[in-house]
Parts: sequence; C-alpha cells; structure tokens
Amino acid sequence: MRRRALRHSRLSPWLLAGGAALLVALAVAHAAFAVPARASLAQQQLAHIQLPPGFRINLFAEGLGYARFATVSPQGHLVVTSSSRTLAGQGCSGADCVPNDGRVFILPDRDGDGVADEVIVFADGLDRPQGLAYYRGDLYVAEYGRVVRLPDRDGDLRADAVEVVIDNLPTKPTSPTGHWQRNIAFGPDDTLYVSVGSSCNVCIEEDPRHATILRYNADGSGERIFARGIRNPVGIAIHPVTGELWATNNGRDLLGDDFPPEFVAVVREGDHFGWPFCHVGVPDPEFGHLGDCTQTRAPTAFLPAHSAPLGLAFYTGQQFPAEYRGDLFVALHGSWNRSQPQGYSLVRFPMRDGVPGPMQTFAAGWLTPETGCANSPADLARGVPICRAEVWGRPVAPAVGADGALYLTDDRLGAVYRIAYVGTP
Repeated sequence: MRRRALRHSRLSPWLLAGGAALLVALAVAHAAFAVPARASLAQQQLAHIQLPPGFRINLFAEGLGYARFATVSPQGHLVVTSSSRTLAGQGCSGADCVPNDGRVFILPDRDGDGVADEVIVFADGLDRPQGLAYYRGDLYVAEYGRVVRLPDRDGDLRADAVEVVIDNLPTKPTSPTGHWQRNIAFGPDDTLYVSVGSSCNVCIEEDPRHATILRYNADGSGERIFARGIRNPVGIAIHPVTGELWATNNGRDLLGDDFPPEFVAVVREGDHFGWPFCHVGVPDPEFGHLGDCTQTRAPTAFLPAHSAPLGLAFYTGQQFPAEYRGDLFVALHGSWNRSQPQGYSLVRFPMRDGVPGPMQTFAAGWLTPETGCANSPADLARGVPICRAEVWGRPVAPAVGADGALYLTDDRLGAVYRIAYVGTP
C-alpha cells in the first residue's frame, strides 16, 4: 500500500450570510471555520420545502462547495465529501466545469441543537471525492481514479495521511470525462464494492470496467467485475438486515421525456442490467443488436425518467415514527434532458419484508411551478426540447445521523439539511 503526505492548500474566501464579507485566510487545510449565520438565503429557501405532517427541515451546514455524499463517523459526527470548492452552475455536472479541489468535511454538533457547530476540513487536495465509508475505524473515500484511506489515529478530526488502497479505477483521459462519480460500500463479508459509471451516454466502452460495480478485498486486492450493464450507479448501499447490495441507476439520455425510467436495484454477482444494448427490457435504437434483453436483470423499483437518482439510505434510526423504520430513501438530483423538468426531491419507498412498496414523495420544493429554464446554446443543437431547470437547490444523498435524523446534501446550494420528526401540532 502506497502512502503520500496529505496535501495542504489555502481555503478560498467566503462570505458570511447577511451580506458582511469576511476573508478567511487559513494557512493550511487542517482548519475549521464557523458555520454561517442562520439568516442566510439558504435558510430562507427552506420555506419552499414540503414534508409530511410532523416533520421539520433546517439548515445543518452550508459553505461546503460542491457537497456530495455523507456518512457518520464512529464518534457520531456527520462527514461529507465535496468534489470542488466551487458550486456547479447550470449545465455543470461537477467534473470538468469546476476546479478539481475536493475536500472532506467533518460537521460536529456537540450541543445537539441540530446545527453544526463548525465545519472542519478533515482532508484536502482530493480528486473529485464522492463516496465514503468507514471500515475498522478508518475513513475510506472514492476519488475519480482511486480509493484512498484517511486514518485519524490521534483522533484530532484531521486526516494523518492519504493511503492509496486502489489506484487504477477506470478514468477517461479526455474531456468530457463522462460519469466521474465513484462510490464505495463495504459488505458484511469484508469486501469492498466500487461503483463506476459509463464514460459516455451510450457507446461500446474500451475499458470493460465502465458501467459496472467492481468488487475487491478490503485491502484493494482481488479486483473483479461484480455486475455489468448498469450505466451510472451513482449511489450504492448495503441493506442493514439482508446484507444485500443496492444501487441507484441513471439511464440513457435523449430517448424522450419518459424513457427509460430510472431505477434502484438489488445487485447480485453476475447480474447484467443491459446497458448499452438494452434499457429495462427495451432494445437500444443504436446498440440493440449487441445483446438479448431477455437475459438482463430487471430492476427492483422504478423512478421517474431522467430524475437522476443519486444517493440512497435505509432508515435505521429511532427518531422517525415506527412506520418509517427500514424504509428506503432516495435523492433525486433532477432532470436536465426533459422538456418538463422533474425530480429535485427526496422520495421514500416503504419496505416490507425487504420489498419496496410504491414510491412516495417525502420532501419536495426545490423545483417550483415558477422555475424557469437556463439552457445553454449547445442545447439547441441536440435536436430535442430540453429544460435545464433553474432551481435553487439539488438534493444529492441522504444519510441517517447518529441522532436518528435524516441528513441530506445539496450540491447546488453547498449545504446539508437536517430532517427530524417533531410531532403533529
């Protein structure tokens, strides 16, 4: 296992909410800064969010840049990856269109008031970090082309080093890089799963590890393809009871407003979900001759077409009412290639005996009836009507906190929300 020293760099200036500018000059990335005041624009926007009766949402932390996935440390702190200091604007997926200066944050809430006390930079200088998971006390993070371990042996909430566990994940050397997001999960048998999206919308990949979920030994050895034909499995998670691997998938673009549907699926070794020759049982118009749709794995549950499901989490806490225990929550990042945008929400699948029931909208309001389109000139050349919704926020990934609340990252706003049950009036 190779090691290298943790890189240091200065943090960019940032603004305190309320309009007063404050230059934060930190000599190294191993620093912390106060959470912005609650009177921010982000906090004001939360009035748009609709939740089931008895639930409340608040801003847990902001100023996180392109915030992506979250987990909980052994000490009970929320830990969040950020692939860039810069917020992605319209038409930007967070890869080539923003600086590559990723960080990992720790967000402690020591007084238990539901708001992060500070934002601690646990690690800096990472290459588009996204997925993260703890294994035997150490934090593992998936970068674009590798998986690293970030030990904190002295417990000071700053990574001691970057230790490379896997250094040869599939990448695309030319721009655009395709689906750059990599995610990880550790199975109950001490195996490490890594999700790798395709390098394109639809194509024949040069590297067969694209559009797959890979499986490794925990030390990064023994690579093998666990499942294939899953175009962009941005989120993966282990079911807390069955130990099965679940994944979200983003289907092919530009086949119309309502096809193909997105999905979540239980993923088993040897599964093939059909990409690029088949989409949920229907042959692809360009590559359908390459395979037999009848031999592909069917999804476990469907989601609206082009809604972009990213992170998923099973509710394992005790803070929500009993009927929510074990349910599956999925963040819909929102469509870009429909004439009428959809998604931009957090949905729930009630689970009974390991089987998801009908999808229910749990949190919505990032997309409003007044939301307009913010298309680029290049969109006109696609030949199909699309609307890149000019939303104020985009949900990325839910995570169950140590306090039983549900936390939700947002990469458009650079924030984390906290959703808790407070009871009916």
